[in-house]
Amino acid sequence: MALDIGSRTIGVAISDETRTIGQPLLTLERPSEGIRRPIGALRRLVKEWAITEIVVGLPLTLDGEMGAQAHRAEAFAETLRHRLGLPVALQDERLTTYEADEALREDGLTPQERKQHVDAVAASLILRRYLAARAGSC
Repeated sequence: MALDIGSRTIGVAISDETRTIGQPLLTLERPSEGIRRPIGALRRLVKEWAITEIVVGLPLTLDGEMGAQAHRAEAFAETLRHRLGLPVALQDERLTTYEADEALREDGLTPQERKQHVDAVAASLILRRYLAARAGSC
C-alpha cells in the first residue's frame, strides 16, 4: 500500500498480489486536529487488504533536498511503523501530484472530479515507482 500524504487528505493505492502494478484505491480525509482518525482508517485497510508493507511518498524539493513537508512525511512514516507494526518505506514523490492531475485532465475529468481523485492517483504513481525500483534492484 502506498500513501500520498497531504495536509488535508491522504491518497491510498494498493498493488496486485504479484507486487507489479499500483492502482488508486481511495482518498482519506485528514482532519487538522490530528492523525488518530486516519491511522484507524489505515489500520482497517491494512486488515481488509492484507497489507504487508506501506510506502509513504517523500516530497523532496525539486533539487532533492528535505524540506518541511518531507520531514512531516518522515514523521508520519515513523508513526505508522509504531502504530501498525508494519515495515514502512519512503519513496521520492516529486511531481507525482502534477503527473496525476495531468493524467486525470487528459481523461476528461472536471476540476472538481480531479480534486477528488488526484491524491489516490498520485499514491499509485508513488507505488509504481517504488515497485519498479525494487524490481530493478533484484
